[in-house]
Amino acid sequence: MTLVLKAGTDWQTVLEKAAQAAPEAISVERLNNLIDGEWVAEGDIKDHVNPVDGKPILGPSMLGVDRVMEAVHAAKKQDESWGNTPLAERKEKVQKAVELMREHRDTLALLLVWEIGKPWKLACADVDRAFEGVEWYIGEIDRQMEGRDPLHGPVSNIASWNYPMSVLVHAELVQMLAGNAVIAKTPTQGGFHTLTLAHAMMHRAGLPVTLVSGSGGELSPALVSSDQLGALAFVGGRNNGRAAASSLHNLSMRYMLEQEGLNSWGIWNYSDWDGLSAHLSKGFEYAKQRCTAYPRYVVQRELFPEFLETYLDVVKNLRFGHPLAVEHEDDDFPDLHFGPVISASKANDLQNIFNEAVTRAGVPMYVGSLDDGRFLEGQDKSAYVAPMAVLEPPKNWSIHHSEPFGPLDSIVLADSEAELIAAMNVSNGNLVSSVATDDEDFASRVREESQAFKFGINKPRSRGDKQEAFGGRGASWRGAFVGGDLLVQSVTTGDGPLYGNFPGGSFYPENP
Repeated sequence: MTLVLKAGTDWQTVLEKAAQAAPEAISVERLNNLIDGEWVAEGDIKDHVNPVDGKPILGPSMLGVDRVMEAVHAAKKQDESWGNTPLAERKEKVQKAVELMREHRDTLALLLVWEIGKPWKLACADVDRAFEGVEWYIGEIDRQMEGRDPLHGPVSNIASWNYPMSVLVHAELVQMLAGNAVIAKTPTQGGFHTLTLAHAMMHRAGLPVTLVSGSGGELSPALVSSDQLGALAFVGGRNNGRAAASSLHNLSMRYMLEQEGLNSWGIWNYSDWDGLSAHLSKGFEYAKQRCTAYPRYVVQRELFPEFLETYLDVVKNLRFGHPLAVEHEDDDFPDLHFGPVISASKANDLQNIFNEAVTRAGVPMYVGSLDDGRFLEGQDKSAYVAPMAVLEPPKNWSIHHSEPFGPLDSIVLADSEAELIAAMNVSNGNLVSSVATDDEDFASRVREESQAFKFGINKPRSRGDKQEAFGGRGASWRGAFVGGDLLVQSVTTGDGPLYGNFPGGSFYPENP
């Protein structure tokens, strides 16, 4: 079967639509930076290739630390003015920003498809969740701000590339609702086109936004440890998170550092394999490039035959490939679990990590093939990875304690409840964990011992942005918790405890 690109979705057409929507910020030759309320054509354009077909696309315009320090000083002045803006006016402008972005919803989603390889349905969900989540806060913000004031200083946002809208843009809009100016750095691996278009709409709505591009390490003195900042919101891996934490010269500054962890499913005394099958299948969305993906399964040894049958049936039926490849150019977007991973180098790393596990005596439980994917004839496939799974990974595996951030699973067998709990807690804290069990007492005991912040019984857990706290335990999180009322509290001052993992913080009273 020969596939073709869906009509009107080629990169050049999508880029031109974005440039027409926001010519002040985007052209076919350069992405501008937003500093002191002006779009500036400054910075060295970084070479970049998209993960979908490996072809060059326009990269971010990289600034140096001195220029970004100037941007921080300008944002500080914006913050002083914005903090005195009446809440009703802040709500009106944030709502206007959402409405402007909604006008370009499909372009934002298509930019995500090309930049970070999200299938269409998942790209739309990322965009829509940002809008819907912010509108919930607009309806709740009067109550949430009672007795509270904005921070003194803008909030610096450094986020990973995988959820530019529903994590980064969403957080910025809530931070501005709460009375803070915001600064965002574009991820260097992808998402910069999407963020530039979104910030153009926020700027048009009159919001105090700053958007800059550059190397995270080089810009750290400006975006992490500057005394002009009111808070730092960081989403990324543990290595970068530790570096950010060590750069905080003043640990009394508000911060939220999400640093991932190895999320696990435990399977014990269980019989609903059809129910687990549905969770396993959905869990492969976006190639498990999510902070709340479950890449490890800890299975009661005697249940392994049933688990193996269920798991293999799932992975053999996963749909993956080029996110825009269709049989006829006017067909609907393909319904895929995942497209490419973020880059060819990441795909190569995943393959090497799998080979390492097998070389060190791990059992190759499943090895998928790109021949089962949906691709255009002759396209570059270097950023694509078929599903892989390792049974009984060796203890000296380089990622034994960390997440692979890709479609590579590991399965550990357990003979006792204590073994299962230890294997689920191997990463010194993580964001989510779940158990699949028919035994409620067992589930309660494991929940008590789990080092995950959110715990699911016969269901997965997710980040969530409304009415529910999000944070982490151990090394998976540092700083104030977010989500629901706690997201507003994390960027405001007022009476009452501030929940989180940091000096002076109060740990959330219950394991959500």
